[in-house]
Amino acid sequence: MDEGVSFEGINSDADLIAWSRQYCRGVRREQGVSVRFDLVDWEVSHRAKRRAAAVKRPKLDAATVGQRYDWDSVEGSDGRPLPCTVSLTWDAFSTFERAVWEATLRHELIHVEQYQRDGTTDHGEAFRERADQLDTDIHCPAFTDPKHVLTCEACGDLVARRYQDCPLVEQREQYRSDCCGASLELA
Repeated sequence: MDEGVSFEGINSDADLIAWSRQYCRGVRREQGVSVRFDLVDWEVSHRAKRRAAAVKRPKLDAATVGQRYDWDSVEGSDGRPLPCTVSLTWDAFSTFERAVWEATLRHELIHVEQYQRDGTTDHGEAFRERADQLDTDIHCPAFTDPKHVLTCEACGDLVARRYQDCPLVEQREQYRSDCCGASLELA
């Protein structure tokens, strides 16, 4: 990396941002990802437990994935996409192998690309197609243990992981699994 930080040498938020930003620039160059990095801020979260990274962006009215957004209609945008922030999770980085972290960054680049073009992003069909092209996943692997794991009482399949108390956990007897239509069991 020409910013001087090796993956193995990352030991601070600044190092993680520098390495990740440089990796993403390489993906843009090699894979033709249409992203303007001058409109992307970077941060590191030390609190996130469920998301390895995220793109924080404003919610824009009438934005739809697959339809180019009219940035000229947004006050103060000067026809350019409004800035977004890529938030990297330190615990995910610390847990993941390099290849998994790189796949996580490619995943977030798809979100940035969609947002800058369409004004919004999702995990729909267009995302899945782009994820295949960039050899990344729709969802990142878990990097912390959930507080609650819900399974199907009939077949034992995983139904949900929850990291805090919620209605699904507290009122699980009111829900059924998608796989078998059976009750949910707290594992």
